[in-house]
Amino acid sequence: MLDSGQNHGTDTAHTLSWYAIQTRSRHEKKVADEIHEKGISAFLPLVTRVHRWSDRRKEVQLPLFPGYVFVHTTAAPETRISVLRTPGVASFVGSQGRGTPIPDKQIDDIRVILDRNVPFELYPFLEINQRVRIRGGALDGVEGVLTAKNTDQSLVVSIGLIQRSLLVRVTGYELERI
Repeated sequence: MLDSGQNHGTDTAHTLSWYAIQTRSRHEKKVADEIHEKGISAFLPLVTRVHRWSDRRKEVQLPLFPGYVFVHTTAAPETRISVLRTPGVASFVGSQGRGTPIPDKQIDDIRVILDRNVPFELYPFLEINQRVRIRGGALDGVEGVLTAKNTDQSLVVSIGLIQRSLLVRVTGYELERI
C-alpha cells in the first residue's frame, strides 16, 4: 500500500476530503508518487500477487482497484488543477469531473483490512442490503453490507464512488445494524 501521509498544504479555507482520481492504465504507482511529490496526500491500496512466467515466479505489488488512486485534498480549484496536470491522471471521479468526496470511514475501513492482513476477495459492487458494523475483534468498527455466501456470513466493504468492493468473511464476529 502506498500512502504518502498527510497533506501539509497551507490551505485552511477548505476542508480536506478524500477523492478518487482515475488514472491511465498501469499508471497508478507513478501517479501516486508524483502527487506525493506535489505535497498532496495520496493513497494507493496495493495487494501482493505471485506472477508466474515460464522460467520464474515473482511476487508483485498490484493496485487493489486498478485505474484509481485516492487523494486527500481540498476542493480548491488550484489543487484540483495541480492534480489533473499530473502525468497519467485522467480525471476526478464524480459529478461533472469535479470529483465527489468519499467518506473518510470508507478509506479507513479499506486501510484496516489491508493493514491487518485479513483475507478478502474482490466482490461485485452492491448498492442495497443491510449495512452493519463489526463489534470487537481485529475488525472492530469496520462497516459494510452484510451478505451470505453459502453458509458463511460476509461483509462487503465498498467505495461507492468508484463502484469497487471487498468481501470479508465475518462468521464468528459480532455484528450490529447501523
